[in-house]
Amino acid sequence: MFRENRTIGILGGGQLGKMILDVSNRWDLKVFVLDPDINCASSKLCSKFFKGNLMDFDTVVEFGKNVDLITIEIENVNVEALKFLQTQGKKVYPQPSVIEIIQDKSKQKEFYANNKIPTSSYLSCNGINEIKTLISKGDISFPFIWKASKMGYDGYGVNKISNTEDLEKLNDCHCIIEDVISIQKELSVMVGSRKSGEMVSYPSVEMEFNKISNQVEYILSPAQISNELKIKAEKLALIVAEKFKISGIIAVEMFLTTNNELLVNEVAPRPHNSYHFSIEGSYTSQFEQFLRAILDLPLGNTDILINSVMVNLVGEKDSKGIVAYKNFDQIIGIEGVNPHIYGKLETKPNRKMGHVTIINQDINAAKALAKKIKETIIITTK
Repeated sequence: MFRENRTIGILGGGQLGKMILDVSNRWDLKVFVLDPDINCASSKLCSKFFKGNLMDFDTVVEFGKNVDLITIEIENVNVEALKFLQTQGKKVYPQPSVIEIIQDKSKQKEFYANNKIPTSSYLSCNGINEIKTLISKGDISFPFIWKASKMGYDGYGVNKISNTEDLEKLNDCHCIIEDVISIQKELSVMVGSRKSGEMVSYPSVEMEFNKISNQVEYILSPAQISNELKIKAEKLALIVAEKFKISGIIAVEMFLTTNNELLVNEVAPRPHNSYHFSIEGSYTSQFEQFLRAILDLPLGNTDILINSVMVNLVGEKDSKGIVAYKNFDQIIGIEGVNPHIYGKLETKPNRKMGHVTIINQDINAAKALAKKIKETIIITTK
């Protein structure tokens, strides 16, 4: 289709890359992958695999020389290398300027403030001593939310701080302090945008988090909110994408407060866990939309095909080592159940190892089945 004149390079070879490759292989696209793990989920599906450090300038530049268009499936990459590749005529989507803001939560917050995007109030801090000083001055008080500015993911690098003892357990790094918000629901809206100007949003979805790991546990599509709030959330997500001027896709995570106010929490400029259901539940999956957007092709229909609930499959709390899946045969024959296993060789506590999407016209029935599947599948070690 496009194989003869374009090679795509993906920085990162995890499950997001694997699911992008599911689409690119259907389209016969030539895709190279760079990842530090030779056994990563994407390594056997891509046209060519390169082993290397995503944060190393020279490694990323050398990889970029082999491709025509460079993209990411993880934000923790060397942005300076991507900027350099741009100067050499390489196309980089999403743009390095966007990645640079998003990979630093303090810069994200500044961006929202500068662009009048509603978000929770915050303070940037250089470390624990500065936080203690602010507490002693009365500028902040317990409880509050602490977020590491960089390298946080899947609930890591985010903590609710209720007392001095909690404070002493934190990494001493640059961070942001946010107010504790009274939250009714957490929502996500995916937006696709291509260079020629076309932009589309997906219907809002609802995220339910595990209270212990702070990871997304269930996704409900569509979100169980009023039509008025759905429209408001989707409009807000489109504004965020427009302000970033992104070419690609961007997931906009939001808080719906108990006062029915929408606040942007954070964003991700690549496929996102909250839209994995779209493989079965939408006309156009987020992974296909991602490729359409970065290749500047007409964007696909974002409508929901059928109500869906997605459940993440994660490693058991005491598991660490070669992965073993138990009771998988018990869910395979159930109507509407669509399992996805990521192909990671090793598991560890709360590591995302796969997901299951349940499609059903009755979203409550789908959620009940998702909970049953969560209890049935055990991801442990051999």
